[in-house]
Amino acid sequence: MSDLNSRTVTLKRTFNAPIKLVWEAWTQAEHIANWWGPQGMEVQIVEHDFNVGGQWKYTMLMPNGSEFITDGVYSEIVALKKIISSANFKPMTEGVEIQALFEEDGDKTNFTFNVVHPTEEYRIQQEKMGIMNGWGSVFDRLETLVSSLNK
Repeated sequence: MSDLNSRTVTLKRTFNAPIKLVWEAWTQAEHIANWWGPQGMEVQIVEHDFNVGGQWKYTMLMPNGSEFITDGVYSEIVALKKIISSANFKPMTEGVEIQALFEEDGDKTNFTFNVVHPTEEYRIQQEKMGIMNGWGSVFDRLETLVSSLNK
């Protein structure tokens, strides 16, 4: 198994909203449907069992009508701190671990998102496919959502 750092893509954001709001946006199905996935995709929550060992499955409908399925199993949940899950983004990415880490910063939330790949080669391939821009646009949508909730 190669070094963890060489297999991990990390994105960091500071959301202009309290940690409780950002946590709710990540953990409640009605909020997830509003930000998960790139701009212009409709998200349907097929399954959302937010417990350790619980499964999640979301379907994204692309503008051309094709479906994009994302699923995983939660392996670690620490309230207001971290969510760790396996993740598949079929057909593009499979067998990764996603780590959402939350840190309170006054009325803001520092957020770190790690995508851990099975190998360094796979991480490099994913970066070439645009993983940073993809998740970046998703977190732009999350920012918009938590800002609207923080009124």
